[in-house]
Amino acid sequence: MEEDFGEFVRAALPGLLRYGHALTGNPHDAADLVQSVLEKVGSRWSALLRKGQEPRAYVRRSMANAHVSRWRRTRRENLVADLPDVSIHHDHDRLEDEPLWQALRALPPKQRAVIVLRYYDGLSEAEIAESLGVTKGTVKSQTSKAMASLRLRLGNLVEDGGDR
Repeated sequence: MEEDFGEFVRAALPGLLRYGHALTGNPHDAADLVQSVLEKVGSRWSALLRKGQEPRAYVRRSMANAHVSRWRRTRRENLVADLPDVSIHHDHDRLEDEPLWQALRALPPKQRAVIVLRYYDGLSEAEIAESLGVTKGTVKSQTSKAMASLRLRLGNLVEDGGDR
């Protein structure tokens, strides 16, 4: 276990950014998510080590929880009186048109977190449960639901000949 927070961040940052990207769907929101969670964890670093917590699991769980909280807050529709005069241009993400990426992004946040931790980070059910602060049974049920949804979405693409 890393004793120095700076060393922990240097070692874990690339993986945390990849995890954040998979959770949020884009690298900019991922960087914001990682930064906000690391700010909170950094202020509690010594207490975290004293309690014997595994830092990477704790940070991943915090990221998943923060993402779900942010998603719940921002999914509400915000009505505006006037439409903006200028359209906002975003750079096109090369993964945006990938069917698997689209299907993954369509999953609810908890299901997406379980799938990302299992198949992207290669964690076991027990490690995922610890990372997300849930039971192994929850991990299994969320994985099952997510896989069924992904099969359905991707199966429809195959049946439609790849047309979206």
